[in-house]
Amino acid sequence: MKTTFYPNETRGSANHGWLRVKFSFSFANFYDVNREQFGKLRVLNDDIIAPSKGFGTHPHSNMEIISIPLSGALAHKDSLGHEGVINTGDVQVMSAGSGIEHSEYNASDIDHTNLLQIWLFPNKANIKPRYDQKTFDSSLEENKFLTVVSPKNVVEGALWIHQDAYFNLATIDKDKTINYSLRNKNNLVYIFVIKGAITIEEISLKSKDALGIEDIGEIDIQTLEKARVLLIETPK
Repeated sequence: MKTTFYPNETRGSANHGWLRVKFSFSFANFYDVNREQFGKLRVLNDDIIAPSKGFGTHPHSNMEIISIPLSGALAHKDSLGHEGVINTGDVQVMSAGSGIEHSEYNASDIDHTNLLQIWLFPNKANIKPRYDQKTFDSSLEENKFLTVVSPKNVVEGALWIHQDAYFNLATIDKDKTINYSLRNKNNLVYIFVIKGAITIEEISLKSKDALGIEDIGEIDIQTLEKARVLLIETPK
């Protein structure tokens, strides 16, 4: 087993006034040769968007994009004709494929919106672009992992992407231990602590810390305090 610890304090950052963002991987003006990607995981941005502000229409291609609002709501519009709001508790997937344009704005004119935007390299290039979103029952992630994104037709109820990757969310009470068994033993695991404090293999992680793990078949996660965790299983 090999682990790579990514403390919160070492993330890149930018403050554009309307947008405050933390970068887990090299992005925009933040570059770290040791943080170009983790397996097929390329981007994990932690965005805080001011009321009524956001990203104007811009293009993407050949990337699987997953958005997870942590608080607030995001208004989405794209060149495929989709227009709507992504709320806290929702997950959005967008396969950019051969090309898609979209805009995303804070849907509130009062409150800030905080979301994770995550990119993975796809397993097929130039596929037909697609979009989907779903509301997940938060009770289904209490003290266990809920798979919210998976490959197509693998996990019932999950959104799907063009990659052998799995996104799992868990909200874990204090002094609990839960287990995760990899679906593909050749995959890597990237664990991001949304809030709270946990230990994995005697490594302590607090809010917004992350841990990359290679060469492991299953993982035990113990909580030091109540925690919410995002676990991404990704190909190498």
